[in-house]
Amino acid sequence: MSRGHAVWRFIRSAPLTFGWLAVLLVTSLYQHALTRRELHAVLEHQSTNLHHLATDPIRVLLASLLWIDGVWWWPYLLMYCLILVPAERWLGSLRWLVVGLLAHVVATYVGEGTLYWAIQEAEASPRLIRAHDVGVSYFLAGMMGVLSYRFAPPLRWIYLVGLVALVGIALAADPDFTAIGHFTAVLVGLACYPLTLGRHPVLWDPVRKLRSCVLDRQRHRPPGALCGIGPGGTGQR
Repeated sequence: MSRGHAVWRFIRSAPLTFGWLAVLLVTSLYQHALTRRELHAVLEHQSTNLHHLATDPIRVLLASLLWIDGVWWWPYLLMYCLILVPAERWLGSLRWLVVGLLAHVVATYVGEGTLYWAIQEAEASPRLIRAHDVGVSYFLAGMMGVLSYRFAPPLRWIYLVGLVALVGIALAADPDFTAIGHFTAVLVGLACYPLTLGRHPVLWDPVRKLRSCVLDRQRHRPPGALCGIGPGGTGQR
């Protein structure tokens, strides 16, 4: 199989993930072509802030997923290949979409709801009603949560403790609406366990797989290679 064919098969295995990445590439290139003032206006218009959630919620909940809240596109390529591609291949495109959108919508409303409460209690500036809030991080966080069910114990518990600690420490260090949203998205992903039922009953155990590969290589290695014996009975390095 050629390398190009292998890459194409990899892309076809997660069509929604790579289709989304293509859209983000286009919008990222468009962002780089804008002035700072124009970019500010575009991102504000696409943001899931309190103003837009009250006036045009469906549009901004979808549109905010099509813009990168950052400078570079390639880190998202890496994150998508590490998180979203395995999740889509495991869950299937429809379940993957349901989990991600649930995490995105619920986390957005919980985060913005806490911001609204803070503004009402005079603990946050009213200017945050039109705060910038675009990006894909809630979708990613939700998918990271549901992926915990893909691992075999005890790695599942190690992964889960590390993930909850990551978002928990970020929340404790700076409990703003974004940190609350990320923590909520992980919880939503964990709550999506019923959507994982019936999907690939063989759990992923990288430690066992690595051990199996090592043993397989040793089993097929020539006897001389195992003992370090070279031609003529002398040792070879």
